[in-house]
Amino acid sequence: MPFSTLGLRAELCAAVSEHGYTTPTPIQERAIPVILAGQDVLAAAQTGTGKTAGFALPMLQRLAANHQPPRPRAVRALVLTPTRELAAQVCQSFKDYGSGLKLRSAVIFGGVGIHPQIQAMARGLDVLVATPGRLLDHLQQGTCVLDRVEILVLDEADRMLDMGFIRDIKKVVALMPRQRQTLLFSATFSSEIRALAAQFQQQPVEIDVAPRNSTASQISQIAYAVDKGRKRELLSWLIGSNNWQQVLVFARTKHGANRLAEQLDGDGLKSAAIHGNKSQGARTKALEGFKNGSVRVLVATDIAARGLDIDQLPLVVNHDLPDVPHDYVHRIGRTGRAGREGQAISLVAPDEADLLRGIERLVNQRIPQQILPGYEPSPRALGAAPVAARSPHRGGDRSGSGRAPQRRFSR
Repeated sequence: MPFSTLGLRAELCAAVSEHGYTTPTPIQERAIPVILAGQDVLAAAQTGTGKTAGFALPMLQRLAANHQPPRPRAVRALVLTPTRELAAQVCQSFKDYGSGLKLRSAVIFGGVGIHPQIQAMARGLDVLVATPGRLLDHLQQGTCVLDRVEILVLDEADRMLDMGFIRDIKKVVALMPRQRQTLLFSATFSSEIRALAAQFQQQPVEIDVAPRNSTASQISQIAYAVDKGRKRELLSWLIGSNNWQQVLVFARTKHGANRLAEQLDGDGLKSAAIHGNKSQGARTKALEGFKNGSVRVLVATDIAARGLDIDQLPLVVNHDLPDVPHDYVHRIGRTGRAGREGQAISLVAPDEADLLRGIERLVNQRIPQQILPGYEPSPRALGAAPVAARSPHRGGDRSGSGRAPQRRFSR
């Protein structure tokens, strides 16, 4: 089914084609006609399913169909996201897909100067993508007004609730017209999400394209048992011996992310850390380096990595298992996007066995466990005895030319 069959105008279909997409994903196929019809949508979809295009394309069409230059400081469509990185990526999608339309879009978030944002909004905008905190700053200063909003999108709504943005969101919504289209996208239909929908939406059409708490079937998963103190050594060996060139690694804390990135850098693996304490400039530089290949390993915390959209990312590594099992699903969802194959590796210390079992219960599947000779953990097992994998020696070649101990992970 081509995009044109969904009722999208030629300019949008051409823009989608230019970016290499020919067939809509399930969330796009189901959401686009409903949004074009002006109905509210409550959608549950895993990351990497194309949901941004699922709401951006029909929004652009609706805005273009009734286009009137917005008045100064006014916004016609507002998209709220939990993180700066996601906000920037969503705004870029609107610019890319709307390149053939005469619509103005901009993004605002914290950590950068506010004056360029004020200038961007001065003439009014068709689409504004924002994080809640910085948007409230502008609203309080009177540099942005929301009394003409026609469409509201709450993207990654579950994460915004987790991050404590609910009060900010309510303040923002209170400044909008009651008669508007509201689109709410979340990883799951939790009771909290349904309560949010009941407050902000009018008879929304529910779209669920992913089983609850599932991981994408195209992501292969494995857990390596290893002592906590040797995780970095094993990770460095795996990267070098398998010649992995682009690896997203998750750490539990900001300090841990910094330390791990420094250690891997010392091993000859160009690395950078990304987390909430980093300036926006440093976060943008690290992400750009990771995308263009100048940074081989990006070490991230959960909040900083939420919404990262890295095209064809082959591999995600959990250096530390998350305390909350749901975060495992979001983490490994950074790979295996848009139907591509991906790999998720977890380094599991004996004291993380309960965390691993909690993840397995959540996703309702057993994650294969292995031990690499030379990296055997202390006697306390992970549960069921992991399978020993063949490994030629301890340590390994970190130059990228060593043979992989697990052929299945070779690229």
